[in-house]
Amino acid sequence: MTPITNTNDLIAFCEAIKSAPFITVDTEFMRETTYWPKLCLIQAASEDHAAIIDPLAAGLDMTPFLDILADEKVLKVFHACRQDMEIFVNLGVLPKPVFDTQVAAMAAGYGDQVAYDSLVRQKLKIDIDKGSRFTDWARRPLSEQQLKYALGDVTHLAKLYPKLRDRLAKQGRLDWVAEEMIALTDPALYATDPDQAWRRLRPRKTSTKYMAAFAQVAAWRERTAQERDMPRGRILKDEGVDEIATQLPTESAAFDHLRSTSKGFGSSKFGLELAEILRKVLKEPEAYAPKVEKSGPPVQVPASVVELLKVLLRIRCEEEGVAPKLLATVADLEKIALDDKAKVPALEGWRRQVFGEDALRLKHGELALVLNGTKVELVELE
Repeated sequence: MTPITNTNDLIAFCEAIKSAPFITVDTEFMRETTYWPKLCLIQAASEDHAAIIDPLAAGLDMTPFLDILADEKVLKVFHACRQDMEIFVNLGVLPKPVFDTQVAAMAAGYGDQVAYDSLVRQKLKIDIDKGSRFTDWARRPLSEQQLKYALGDVTHLAKLYPKLRDRLAKQGRLDWVAEEMIALTDPALYATDPDQAWRRLRPRKTSTKYMAAFAQVAAWRERTAQERDMPRGRILKDEGVDEIATQLPTESAAFDHLRSTSKGFGSSKFGLELAEILRKVLKEPEAYAPKVEKSGPPVQVPASVVELLKVLLRIRCEEEGVAPKLLATVADLEKIALDDKAKVPALEGWRRQVFGEDALRLKHGELALVLNGTKVELVELE
């Protein structure tokens, strides 16, 4: 079993699969010590052909395969595709269209975020040896065992996908999955704009000075992590962003008195850069503070309504054979309890048809939950 390491062989493989209605794709990567995932292997298969591509091979031009990922006539099948998609976006292409078998499995009734090996066991009666899963994929040469494991990921998936697709078609749920795939192919999902980095964190205050510093420190950390290809936590911990925005140190030496910064941080390039940034921010905080909607006083969530909605969710999931997490979260239920027009997935698209409409009707007394023996049933009220 030999990986593809030269462009001519890659062209030949891509010629063999480019007319397939679907291909299955997986990657092996490492990112424990980097910001950007280090792509070590790409595995791909159609129903008739399969190969392992070595992106670390010197001189290998990945363009022929990237062209197939961009070809909207070929469906790309992944399992839990978020990180794989991010990798290909970093290579300059957003795969479309896609089909995520983990999402599909939840829609088909196989539970919340079912693992790939579990799904293969249930659908194909094959036990996967996971011994190579956490090996060093960057080291060369790769062992035969590693290559066998890697190729199995896509060859099993090529057999699994048609079975899962057919089951969803019989259940009338292919549209559900298609709706979910729209979100997974939104370029904004994979954006790494440093100026938006603060949104991934939880600011504790809303004052102009705090938010200006919070946003700028988060942007500096993100930009520095990208430039140095280091995990952002090795540059500065999340709690450090908050502490700096709270304390507002404008002299580099002051960083050495913070709890969240390492020894010597103040005299380092990091400390000097941050001190300069904070001095600029504090001269004109309004120019640097992001627009944040101030929330009103905390609203008491009606716990009894949420509990009723939880029961309804459980009933609907049992009836439809669908994973609860796919339909609604507790946070969704709390927002629905407070607002009929809450901006939550449970009140949109197919979820609204399966659950959302009845949730609102239950909330307004048009439906009732009734205990019939040992079973809770939903009853229309006149």
